[in-house]
Amino acid sequence: MTTEKVLEALSNVQEPDLGKDIVTLNMVKDVEIDGNYVAFTVVLTTPACPMKDMIKNACINAIRLLVNKEATVNVKFTSNTTTTRKEAQTILPKVKNIIAVVSGKGGVGKSTVAANFALALARGGAAVGLMDADIYGPSVPIMFGVRGERPMMMAGGEGGKGMIVPLERYGIKLMSIGLLVDEKNAVVWRGPMVSSAIRQFVTDVFWDELDYLVIDMPPGTGDIHLTLMQTAPVTGVIVVTTPQDVALADAKKGIAMFGQAQLKVPVIGLVENMSYFTPAELPDNKYYIFGKDGGKRLAEEYDIPFLGQIPLVQSIREGGDNGVPVMMTGDEVSKKAFLDFAGSTVRSIAMLNANMRLEKVAEVVA
Repeated sequence: MTTEKVLEALSNVQEPDLGKDIVTLNMVKDVEIDGNYVAFTVVLTTPACPMKDMIKNACINAIRLLVNKEATVNVKFTSNTTTTRKEAQTILPKVKNIIAVVSGKGGVGKSTVAANFALALARGGAAVGLMDADIYGPSVPIMFGVRGERPMMMAGGEGGKGMIVPLERYGIKLMSIGLLVDEKNAVVWRGPMVSSAIRQFVTDVFWDELDYLVIDMPPGTGDIHLTLMQTAPVTGVIVVTTPQDVALADAKKGIAMFGQAQLKVPVIGLVENMSYFTPAELPDNKYYIFGKDGGKRLAEEYDIPFLGQIPLVQSIREGGDNGVPVMMTGDEVSKKAFLDFAGSTVRSIAMLNANMRLEKVAEVVA
């Protein structure tokens, strides 16, 4: 066995999303050979890569079929989360991807989806932050069991200004207006004050190094959305809907908003929440209470990725109310739904980033 033969064999292994082989994409590093033993590292586009096992098996098969059928193959993995951001950018310079979770209307479970999505990403090994941008109805303090806790301040920002240190819970960083004001008090602010608070959450919070910053947006298409999109370099948005027509009609407005010229933020995809009800005592039964496949049809209509379906399960609601999100409990059905959704999303983000880079290269060449 030689390094050249190993790389030649691995050039037959495709990265399933980017459509090129892993050698051309420069994903294979540190090839070591000792007799029948070969080891190498594959650099993934995200720590939360759902294709890891598939790539591993394809690598082993390629070596044994094309190089040495007796080979002992050790495939190691590392990751370099893709991003289109430059190091020199001053707004959130150490955050590789900023993902806004949006919905056209309230009540579709957007905050529940955002919280469990962030936890599913972290479970895959990614560094994740969750920013609650719903100023009027913050839910992160309740959902993560941090009601009454207050973040610390630290010095060391630009010009020595103080920075807010986000709380950490279940391995992710958290920030919410609900951690700064008494939950018994209503936040009665006009638009400019809300916009100012959102800008501070972006510029005055010490998020440090993150693979993904998930932003739980308020429902609708208003001030906060415009402020955030114009302040932070958002990678893309995830649209949350339920299958019913009323929710789908509002989801269309959300999709349309981000396609407008002054925003032009990519839609990563659409996820359908409360897709079906499965009672615990009848785990194989699905009852489509709010209609069936409405989100899937909407995604097809707008030609955007359909990222998954989240069931209507009692444990998801209980987890949010108890301060222990369902991703941190023993409910395997709900966890699988969120992990599958997170897997589809990181693949969509990796493809989005790859296409953006290609567009930028094309612009430079032109």
